[in-house]
Amino acid sequence: MNNPNEKPWVPPYLALFLGVAAVSTSAIFVKLSSAPAPIIATYRLVFSVLLTLPLLFWNRGAIGEMMRMPGRQWLLCLLSGAFLASHFLLWFESLNFTSVASSTVLVTLQPLFAFVGGYFFFGERIRPLALTGGLLAIAGSFVIGWGDFRVGGMALWGDILALMGAATVTGYWLVGQYVRQHLSSFSYTLVVYTITSVLLVAYDLALGYPLAGYQAEDWGWFFCLALFPTLLGHSIFNWVIKWLNTTTISMGILGEPVGTAILAYIILGEVITLPQWVGGLIILAGIYLFIRCNTAKGVESREATAVPPEKLA
Repeated sequence: MNNPNEKPWVPPYLALFLGVAAVSTSAIFVKLSSAPAPIIATYRLVFSVLLTLPLLFWNRGAIGEMMRMPGRQWLLCLLSGAFLASHFLLWFESLNFTSVASSTVLVTLQPLFAFVGGYFFFGERIRPLALTGGLLAIAGSFVIGWGDFRVGGMALWGDILALMGAATVTGYWLVGQYVRQHLSSFSYTLVVYTITSVLLVAYDLALGYPLAGYQAEDWGWFFCLALFPTLLGHSIFNWVIKWLNTTTISMGILGEPVGTAILAYIILGEVITLPQWVGGLIILAGIYLFIRCNTAKGVESREATAVPPEKLA
């Protein structure tokens, strides 16, 4: 099983930065694809599993590790996959009712859920200055999206779905924070991505979304979504969550809109507006303040191992 005293071979905060840079490509590839949002989410995960499976030949120990997984860990992985699938579906569905800005801003409220979840499930305490940095970064997200923020009517329903998407992705990270103390990153990622893929395919079939017949370019964007924001983004987060807690990862992900805006300028020729400049600088300042002042869980901490699993199951 996973070694609880394992030392990271890459500085965790550097890994977090690289993961955020990778997930910043997600919106770009989604925008370039013409497929329905649930199909994009489905093949993003399906291709991730297909790209991960060949690595079993170089990681034979993972097969034995997964076969020895106790029932409780399988249930937790199932819960994690359900949270991840729900996050994608709720977030994408919210875009049918509210603006992209409203949806994105509300999804970035996940650190608020992480503050609460980290306190109740892991007994984590956030220093006042770190909390100030977290709230500052969240405020930066509102600055970016304020001009297109919509409330009321059907937009309110979309806002609620986006907020639920923030809650479910936080649940995904919280479960991962516990399970990763007992399971290797490779095994955890493969199991959870497989579960998420199955759930998304079932959703597509239930709602009548065709699984084939898309343009060749779309299949290329599905592959890019699997390789970059998923395998080089979410999978890095699954690795680093052994050393950095859910709150820290959620805070780091707030930098995603900044990276996306830069990539949209370079790749799509989109103009970076004044609110994006101001909001982006506020987000980066808040993230820096949080990381600088947050000592709730450093590399040397093993608080998560003391959490009773029944609190997460």
